[in-house]
Order: sequence, then C-alpha cells, then structure tokens
Amino acid sequence: MNIAIKNILTVLPGETPEAPQTVKKTDLYIQGSRIAAIGEAPADFTAEKTIDGTDKLLIPGLINAHTHSYMAFMRNCADDLSFMDWLFGRIDPIEQKMTDEDAYWGACLAILEMMKSGTTCFNDMQMNIMQTTRAAKESGMRAVISRGLVGSGDDEAGRSRLKQAYAERDAFRDCDRLTFRLGPHAPYTCDEAFLKILAKEAEQENMGIHMHLSESVTEIENCRKDYGCTPIELAERTGLFNRPFIAAHCVQVTDSDMDIMAKHGVSVVTNPASNMKLGNGFAPVPEMMAKGINVCIGTDGAASNNALNLIHEMSLVTLIHKGTHRSPQCVSAEDAFRMATINGAKALSLEAETGSIEVGKKADLAILDLKCPSMWPVNNPIAALSYSATGDEVETVIIDGNITMENKKVLTLDEERIYFETARIMERIG
Repeated sequence: MNIAIKNILTVLPGETPEAPQTVKKTDLYIQGSRIAAIGEAPADFTAEKTIDGTDKLLIPGLINAHTHSYMAFMRNCADDLSFMDWLFGRIDPIEQKMTDEDAYWGACLAILEMMKSGTTCFNDMQMNIMQTTRAAKESGMRAVISRGLVGSGDDEAGRSRLKQAYAERDAFRDCDRLTFRLGPHAPYTCDEAFLKILAKEAEQENMGIHMHLSESVTEIENCRKDYGCTPIELAERTGLFNRPFIAAHCVQVTDSDMDIMAKHGVSVVTNPASNMKLGNGFAPVPEMMAKGINVCIGTDGAASNNALNLIHEMSLVTLIHKGTHRSPQCVSAEDAFRMATINGAKALSLEAETGSIEVGKKADLAILDLKCPSMWPVNNPIAALSYSATGDEVETVIIDGNITMENKKVLTLDEERIYFETARIMERIG
C-alpha cells in the first residue's frame, strides 16, 4: 500500500550517528514495505491512504530487545519473591503445565500489549517452538526468535533443543520479518562444554546469540565456584563472543567484564523494571556507555516486569541512573530513545532495515497523539517520551509498511479472543 503521512512532527536521525536526533514537521511517504521519501512526494506517487499528522508525533517503532512473550499470562502470579524462588519455585512449575497452545496465546497477549505501546520489533527467548513465531507472523510484528537452550556437554536433551531451534528457523524462512538466534539460557542452566558446542554451532550456521548473563549475585557466586570466573569471562572463553551477541541484564558486572564486552562488540540489554522487582539491582548503564558498549532496552517477561511497555522502561532507565549517580546528565532522554530504537536495531543486526526514520528503511513506525494533557504543550517531544508519556498516546502502528493498529485498535489480532483464551489458561493451570 502507498501511504502518505502529512504534516507530522517526525523524529529524524542527526547528520552523524553521534549527533542528536532532530524533530521537524514534514510529510512522509511509504511505498510497499519501505519509506520512499521524506518531505517531497516521490515522482508518480499516488497515495492509497493519507494520514493527517496534525498534533501528532511520528517515531521509529520501538524495539524490545529482550523479552519472553509467552509469559504474558503469568503476570501478577509470582511477585515479591527472590530471584531463584521466583524462577524455580513459582515460574518453572507453571511452565511445566503449559501446552504449546498456551504459549501461542501468551505470545499473542504480549504482542497486543507491545503493539499498543509502540513496539514494532521484539527479541524473544521462548521454550515452545513455533508458537511465539507463529503469533509474530500472524500479527505482522517484526521479531528475532531464540529457542531457549539448556544442556550439559553433548547430552541428548541439549542436542534435541538445538534441533528444535533449527527446525523453527527453517519452517519460517518465508517470512522476512522473522530472524533467528541461538539462545543458551544462562550459565546456571548450560555448562561450559555445552556453551562451547553452541559457539561452534553459531559459527557454522552464521547465527547470532542471545543469552542471560550476570543477572544476580547468586549467579556470579556459583559461576566463580564452578568455573573460577565471572559469567562474562565464561562466555568469552567458550567462544560465544565470537558471534554477534546480545547479553540480557548484566546487572552484576565488573570493570573488567565491561572491557571484555566492549572489546567483542557485545550488546547489553538493560531491563530496569524486572531487575528492580527481583531485587537484582541496576546495570551500570552510564559506565557501559562510557566504554562504548551498545546498550539497549528490554522489558523481560511479564512474569517478572509485570508489563511490556517500553516507554515505561525508557522513563526508568533515565530516572534510575540520575538518582543512583546523583547526576541529571548521566543518562539523557536522547540516550533512552536511542536505546529503544537504533541501539536495539544494532543489537539485532537490523540497523540497515529499522530503528530510525530514513529513506529506504522499512516502514516500522508509531504515531503518538500529542493532544493530551501529559504531552501538551509540545516543547521537547524526545524528552516527553521519557518523562511524560505513558504509552497510551500511541494511536497508529505501521510495521513493514502495513497498518497493524489504527485509532488504537489492533487490526491483526482478535483482542477479545486473546483475553478469553489467556484467562482460561490460568483457570486451568491455577
């Protein structure tokens, strides 16, 4: 479809990657799946749909760089617990009762929430193959999928999960909105020998890696006891960092750990709400930024967050570090916006396709209504995204050139059916 968006405040990249992003009122034109022009219409362009952008803001679609979408129906059922009690005492028993169909509806609920708050791409680690991917494909979302991998050495269970990951990747090759990574779960569920196997597999298959690292004090203590090193050092020595690598959390990291990640070009996903709620602390985001590490933002799963609203995470990542560092400049609204857009795209190796509003890139966009008390008057829209917005301002979402949400109604999912099915799941699981 050819879409014209007229007279809209638009967040555009600076003249250099390091320059501040700019906001200007302009027109934008979409042909097929891509942004065809900004400002003047392309030659022979005929709009099939025109969107009036008066009193609205156009931003790149937000990128949730770490989540577990299937967990969405588990929100508010494992709260106020320590990390290990949360994971193994409450969440794991629920997961053992889940069916593949449960995971599908959980992913649909997650996508519904993410889309309604402006997210157009998410990086997911899941355990029920085909289900999250099926939901992403049907909903029109862009997604990077990792089948969570657990194993010891060359054991049969680990190999079986790896085969499942490849089967899922191969089954969805026809959808260019979906890409795949290997997903070793964590150092406490994958031993060193298995991590070395996965590093070789990733090299042979030309795949990136997505893994939880250095999330809790217990994880660090056990890793030092078992392997004589930190989780970051373990990942380096097993060869995992030889591939494009996304490290989720990195709350408990040393200065040396950060140097290792900077050296290997590791992208770190900070998940502020989840990390606080589970009592794990705060990732040293300002220090990572100072070392040149690509930092992006995730929500984690709704079982620990308990929401999937990336605009809320943008607010947290700015406010938390201003407070802990007693510095109002250490993480700016501009920094948070980059983390939620272009930095996330870089982490997912998608920066040539999405993450910023540029001619030739995919039309992954969100339109926010500025005519609401929290956003008015329009003084600094980028600052407003971190300090004023709630996510409810998102009015229209376009992914891959297709309108997936219009006038706050998601067009690609049956919202009432999702509510019905996910409520029924929790009634059964208890």
